[in-house]
Amino acid sequence: MNGILERTLGILELLTQHGEGMELAAIADALDIPRSAVHRLLTDLVACGYVRQTRDRGDYTLTTKLVSMGLSFLSNTGIVDIAQPLLDRLAEISGELVRLAVVDDTRLTWVARAQGARQGLRYDPDMGSDARLSCSSSGLAWMSALTDEQALSLVTAQGLGLPAEYGPNAPTTLKAVLKHVQDARKRGYSVTCETFTAGLNAMAAPIKLANQPPIGVISVAGPTVRFTVERMNALGPELQSFAAQLAAASGASPFFSKAGAAAAASGKRKPIYTV
Repeated sequence: MNGILERTLGILELLTQHGEGMELAAIADALDIPRSAVHRLLTDLVACGYVRQTRDRGDYTLTTKLVSMGLSFLSNTGIVDIAQPLLDRLAEISGELVRLAVVDDTRLTWVARAQGARQGLRYDPDMGSDARLSCSSSGLAWMSALTDEQALSLVTAQGLGLPAEYGPNAPTTLKAVLKHVQDARKRGYSVTCETFTAGLNAMAAPIKLANQPPIGVISVAGPTVRFTVERMNALGPELQSFAAQLAAASGASPFFSKAGAAAAASGKRKPIYTV
């Protein structure tokens, strides 16, 4: 990392992964940046209110300023107003965690959730994080609505990630990922068993209008002991119905409209990976 902006963003992204905070030396080592440069950037971030020091000469941690900005943005897009009743209803039906992710160019970002039969849309620590496309049900569902070539392009650009960081059944090759994508395409939704997280099964369906690229994904996840493959397949028609309802309502959100336009444009670009 050489540029000031690139280094600054690198620090912010690193600190999002360490809620307990990090020492200056650890940040410098993780990002391969001189400690003097890290100190200057952290001083600026503290002055601007994005980072704070837990104690004198102690660890650095993020403040809630970035979170506040993100929540304000989501509020102004209309996504919450559109998704809330639908996510809540599917959560009641399934009794499991329901998530909404939106397509943002080559990224798929979780933005909201509803938990079980509880009322109201709730934001959690995962909101704003990007899905690992190769092993998350959301990522596989998104790619199932694309061509094989486009799916491989996205996975190649993001990478498969380290096997130890995901579930025991996470795909470890592009061929294995593509098999999951193709199965999801045939089924109409993805089904994963301990691929993203050990002990967790999930399913997801793309949110898209006919003959249009997907603009988001709706998913349901639960413990393997109760959210079995049989139960997921039984819930499949309901999941697809809610995805269709979200797609039909998407025109009311300027973010969804822009996401759809961006997705259409990206589909015309030359892929990063070709088969």
